[in-house]
Amino acid sequence: QVQVVESGGGLVQSGGSLRLSCAASGSIFSTSGMGWYRQAPGKQRELVARFTANGDTNYADSVKGRFTISRGNAKNTVYLQMSDLKPEDTAVYYCNAVITTTTTMITTRNYWGQGTQVTVSS
Repeated sequence: QVQVVESGGGLVQSGGSLRLSCAASGSIFSTSGMGWYRQAPGKQRELVARFTANGDTNYADSVKGRFTISRGNAKNTVYLQMSDLKPEDTAVYYCNAVITTTTTMITTRNYWGQGTQVTVSS
């Protein structure tokens, strides 16, 4: 069983900062790719930032220069440092991890956290 848990959302004024945390735990054999997506009301879920399987980073154009994704010292942990937040960054932020498990057979799939709300007031 695998769990992906986010934390760190909240309400912040425009121009402020927040740091989101994500940790994946459970019967994890390996993780290939881990990152953050967001979904604003009435919109599709979109990529914010992620580590690819080979360790490269991808960022949405709208957050480049303001957001930074990083790995934690603990295995299967990532952070999203968000600075100069704007009202259009308001959304539910989801952590995603591509995880391989071997409990019964070798299986690789996407796992999602429950989401954490980020609200930026103008």
